[in-house]
Amino acid sequence: MRLPLGTSAGTLRSAALLLIDLETEEGITGRSYLFCYLRGAAPAIAVMLGEVERTVKGERIAPDELWAKLARRFKLIGVQGIVRMAMSGFDCACWDALAVAAGKPLVTLLGGAPRPIRAYNSNGLGLMAPEAAADEAEKLLEGGFRAVKLRLGYPTLQADLAAVRAVRKRLPGRIELMVDFNQALSVAEALERCRTLDSEGIAWIEEPIRHDDFRGSSELARELATPIQIGENFSLPEQMAEALDAKACDFVMPDLERIGGVTGWRRAAALAAERKVPMSSHLFPETSAHLLAVTPTCHYLEYVDWANAILAEPMKIVNGEAVIPDRPGTGVAWDEKAVNRYLMA
Repeated sequence: MRLPLGTSAGTLRSAALLLIDLETEEGITGRSYLFCYLRGAAPAIAVMLGEVERTVKGERIAPDELWAKLARRFKLIGVQGIVRMAMSGFDCACWDALAVAAGKPLVTLLGGAPRPIRAYNSNGLGLMAPEAAADEAEKLLEGGFRAVKLRLGYPTLQADLAAVRAVRKRLPGRIELMVDFNQALSVAEALERCRTLDSEGIAWIEEPIRHDDFRGSSELARELATPIQIGENFSLPEQMAEALDAKACDFVMPDLERIGGVTGWRRAAALAAERKVPMSSHLFPETSAHLLAVTPTCHYLEYVDWANAILAEPMKIVNGEAVIPDRPGTGVAWDEKAVNRYLMA
């Protein structure tokens, strides 16, 4: 990673990516990638992808039907964890292959049109000294970004406040500042800290408590003035529906490898539209930009540059907005020399 990411759960200095090529009998290749978090998880997910391949090889059905077939195949082990990640990566590659075969950008295949998508810079801004955070926040405005995200979850409320105030002081007033606790707090701690943050001009407070504590999150959403953002850990659209039923948040931000790829995202977007809840993305900006362009309650694209080093044509940001490339598929293609350079042993 160009900028290490220090969170309350640990510091990430490199991004373990699993690259997926889906080859069709017609000579079309669909591509996607997964963020494995742990380097050791990549081989396990690759094994599950092998089982996915054995299950669907030779099929001539749409991606949502392929998802249903795989869900039946994996019902006894459960469509969770690395099984769900493998299925999601496969699903994204399927949709990319369909769009490439049609000669259209994915957004066009889905009924939309390429358009700029408002983005916030989520690179770096981990746990660090307040002035260092302020310095890094200024750097994140390159590319015209008008919003950045700061990680919180320091040992004390005073330390959280010091980081927020140092960054807020350095940023121009028009710049939005989101904060992310990465599930660091109990409900009681979150109420105390976030009530204080209510007066700090924060755009949203992300995952202050355990990601699946919807009852606790509902209390926070009810008691706090600042919007509560959750969703990167939603496991498939069914869990997102549970969170919305519980009124656990003000905003949602599904993650492609957890919500169920493009197929799962489309169902999640329909849920968000039905409830009129603003929907952002988590990671995977290259594909997420296409999907946000056809999401009725499109809010923000989370921009990270973690895959740029191995992409033939990295995503462009102009005036703080993601530019959807006007080429077939998602626009994801590998720089093979870079892939070989960064290859895991």
